[in-house]
Amino acid sequence: MIGKLLFGLALLLCAGLGGADFTNAKSVSYIASESSVVASTGGRSRIAERVATGPFASPDRIYEKVWDLINDDYYDGSFNGQDWKRWKHKYDGKLKTSEDAHKAVETMLASLGDRYTRFLDKDAFDDEHSQIDAHICGIGVQIGLNKAKKISVITPIEDTPAFKAGVKAGDEIVEIDKKNTHGFTVDEAAKHIRGQINTDVELVLMRKGEKVVLRITRAEIPLKAVQNSQMLGSDIGYIRLSSFISKEADKEVADSLGKLSNAKAIILDLRENPGGLLNNAINISNMFLKNGIIVSTVDRDGYKKSEISNGHPLCALPMAVLIDKGSASASEITSGALKDNARAILVGDRTFGKGLVQGINHLEDGTGVNITIARYLTPNDTDINKKGISPDIEVKLAKRTKDSKSAWDGPWWLDPDSPSDRKADDMKDAQLKKAFEAMKAAVATGTSVAMTKSAK
Repeated sequence: MIGKLLFGLALLLCAGLGGADFTNAKSVSYIASESSVVASTGGRSRIAERVATGPFASPDRIYEKVWDLINDDYYDGSFNGQDWKRWKHKYDGKLKTSEDAHKAVETMLASLGDRYTRFLDKDAFDDEHSQIDAHICGIGVQIGLNKAKKISVITPIEDTPAFKAGVKAGDEIVEIDKKNTHGFTVDEAAKHIRGQINTDVELVLMRKGEKVVLRITRAEIPLKAVQNSQMLGSDIGYIRLSSFISKEADKEVADSLGKLSNAKAIILDLRENPGGLLNNAINISNMFLKNGIIVSTVDRDGYKKSEISNGHPLCALPMAVLIDKGSASASEITSGALKDNARAILVGDRTFGKGLVQGINHLEDGTGVNITIARYLTPNDTDINKKGISPDIEVKLAKRTKDSKSAWDGPWWLDPDSPSDRKADDMKDAQLKKAFEAMKAAVATGTSVAMTKSAK
């Protein structure tokens, strides 16, 4: 079974993001994901040989490939209570085009009743690849929907073409290359903004009631996993890790710890972090653990394999980890490892609850398929799937309605009212404030992190 190979390879656990690292272009990537996910693999497997590309990707060949992968590796041996063989020849002689094959694959996968086992078209597969590589071709802006549901700039990334051209946080993007963005989703807007290096994109922005027209030349944009690293006050270090997906995520965290050398306690912010490479989750957990299990996986044969701390931590300071319902997969691996080993307190809200592992397979026509191949457990053998991980210190946020007048007390960078004005150290973020207070108390009393769990 594939599960017996898992820890000879690099795994990925992620939710809501895509990416792929093909160190060996023919290898299969192992993942655990809430939706679109990819993992890196550092070695070959019997699956890797099956996925080798051929001279012609016929519709029948694509369909048969997916059937074989499910038959061999899907984690539920009952295949959702059905005879899987009934699908093997269901479309014989009926698949004339690649689109036919893709629709047949989607129908076949839907019968499993597993939202995580899914087909990826070429664009989705390519997008995953670029996320793991931590580079995209674009102008360097984070975009979203403002309160009026219009495409707007959350922030320009420093030292990118957008930043240098004068794009500002809060700018509403009215047009992209003469195309009106009314009704655009964020993904649609992003696809129009991205493009080949050294090509131009024209943006029409609305800024304080005035139109601003900018022509910006695209470039390769590095995607940073650590979005913020700073001291809060004189003795509390703060690191916001937005994703585990980049190959550089663990290095970025290590570098951040080095820059926070004056800290007496650390806050690791994993809120709204959908996950990424399992190697990163393991490496980052190792930065704080002296010993203990980090994570275990169980395949459909019940084979269990555990990953153990290497015993060489970079940081032994008191520690708090911020979590919420947006913390998923690899975020839950790290949170669970630090909690179950009594290394850190968790502050915030219950995590997403994604405890299944997927493998992403490259098909011959450039598309891919995510397949659930195992489940994972925290060090205490807890299955968190559909349950999540509860915090040691729960901090519920104020409920806000469309017409709410209460101040935003959630993650500081997500403030819908004034995102460009918020800072980590303004202490208007209720969950961060509570973690800060817990760490200040730990520093003042010299108590261990485990002791601070009673300070609710």
